Amino acid sequence: MARTQPQRQQRPAKKKEDFFKANKITYIDYKDVEMLQRFVSERGKLRSARVTGVNPQQQRLLAKAIKNAREMALMPYTNR
Repeated sequence: MARTQPQRQQRPAKKKEDFFKANKITYIDYKDVEMLQRFVSERGKLRSARVTGVNPQQQRLLAKAIKNAREMALMPYTNR
């Protein structure tokens, strides 16, 4: 007979603070590179909404702004 392990109590996940609501940002501007860097990893990948705590609509706008900033050569595609 196989023993089953007791179920662990999982506490509810802590909701991340919404960066845009906390800083009263209504428009995500591709020219604000300093703000966009917060949502990109060291390797140049976009951080997921689960990690950053933004809602799906803001995540789409963020991705578009980061891609636009990269296209305009304001942000690098990768960091070596």
